[in-house]
Amino acid sequence: MSAITAQLPGLQVVVPLLGAIIAAFMRRGTLAWAWATLITAFTPIIAFALLFQVWSNGPISYHMGGWPPPIGIEYRVDLLNAFVLVLVSLVSTIMMPYARRSVAHEIDGDKQAWFYAMYLLCLAGLLGIAITGDAFNAFVFLEISSLSTYVMIAMGRDRRALVASYQYLILGTIGATFYVIGVGLLYLVTGSLNFADIAARLGEASAAFPRPVLAGLAFLFVGISLKLALFPLHLWLPNAYAYAPSFATAFLAATATKVAVYLFLRIAFSIYGVALDLKALPVSTVLYPLSIAAMFIASILAVYEQNLKRMLAYSSVAQIGYITLGIALMNQAGLTGGIVHLFNHALIKGALFLALGAVMYRAGTVKLDDLGGIGRTMPLTFAAFVLAGMSLMGVPGTAGFISKYYLIVGALDAGKWPVAFLIVASSLIALLYIGRAVEVAYFRPVSKAVAHAKDPPLMMLVPMLALTFASVYFGIDTELSAGVASRIAELLIGGLK
Repeated sequence: MSAITAQLPGLQVVVPLLGAIIAAFMRRGTLAWAWATLITAFTPIIAFALLFQVWSNGPISYHMGGWPPPIGIEYRVDLLNAFVLVLVSLVSTIMMPYARRSVAHEIDGDKQAWFYAMYLLCLAGLLGIAITGDAFNAFVFLEISSLSTYVMIAMGRDRRALVASYQYLILGTIGATFYVIGVGLLYLVTGSLNFADIAARLGEASAAFPRPVLAGLAFLFVGISLKLALFPLHLWLPNAYAYAPSFATAFLAATATKVAVYLFLRIAFSIYGVALDLKALPVSTVLYPLSIAAMFIASILAVYEQNLKRMLAYSSVAQIGYITLGIALMNQAGLTGGIVHLFNHALIKGALFLALGAVMYRAGTVKLDDLGGIGRTMPLTFAAFVLAGMSLMGVPGTAGFISKYYLIVGALDAGKWPVAFLIVASSLIALLYIGRAVEVAYFRPVSKAVAHAKDPPLMMLVPMLALTFASVYFGIDTELSAGVASRIAELLIGGLK
């Protein structure tokens, strides 16, 4: 058993990667789904085991191929990325039962096995980004997850999915190019690709080569911001979420942008923050206005959307603004708010997109004007939508409230009371777009599109309700979410120069 335990960091990536290869050779969609579900179920077991080891014994260093770092590639697990590994793997596992009927409904039978292969490949890439301690290795995993994402989006039933996939491909390629240029500049001045080794050498390198170090930060900032859809670099996201298959949308909304945020945290705090005075660098100066703009502009755009998937896509851009605002505050409460919102938003948006996938499954549309009275024909589905929407708004007793609370405390601790006011004001805009959906669902006559609709099968209903329950539960019991996030924030802030 100890021999297997020692290999857990490698298995975290190898299991879904090999699973994707095998799934690609399958012909039946149901068989591919069963295989993907089995493979996915292993990942949270590994992730929880890693989290337990880190919590008990401290960070884990895993050397690939027996070559010690910084010469060889290192997988390094600490509390931050163990937290992200648990989030990504657990949410993916909860969603997998939902995928069977949703994918079968929206994707042709001969393409379903390929879809599950791409899903497992994307999962392997996301877990790889989170676990690797090597900057270039992170780029490789970033591309693995991105390339598989382009394919999943393009499989959407609407032909506009192809355009959305192409747009994401172009912008994603630009983002990856910026990232790898930033890594190249860091390698130029430090001679290393290992995160920890770069941090150890960067202070001395910055004194000798200040401009390449600052330029590297700029390239990394822009490249990762494109991947996490930071306003105004979010243009790929609304169409990608709106026209991708419903399961792909829910999976990507809950995981992909969260891993990109993790990578930003790793570079900002564990590399630049350890070697240099992070508060003296223009990170907060840039993040503040962009985060606040995302919170308001994206939320306002969501209010006027007729397509509910696009509405939630713009909402995701706004919620990413809250996460990056927490990073910009650079104090423990603010950073705790950003990290816990990374966790909470994955649950909330996963539940919301699964609910819309169920609507698409039964009604064949997610256009607001076609869904009159759907709250009466699909009562459990829309009850889940409303509860998750309340959490998105930050209603007390929900997970979203915990996120907003820490962000407001962080803003007040930083002496920025106008920012605290803006957090509350922007949250009220969510009331408008969620309120529009509620008004249509419960206060309008039943439309023809939903007259014969009913709640989805149990395999689709249970994951949706589970994530909805979690988005409420973690507003009451915050030990696993806010408690761990607070500890992570303490370690990140404590490690700053």
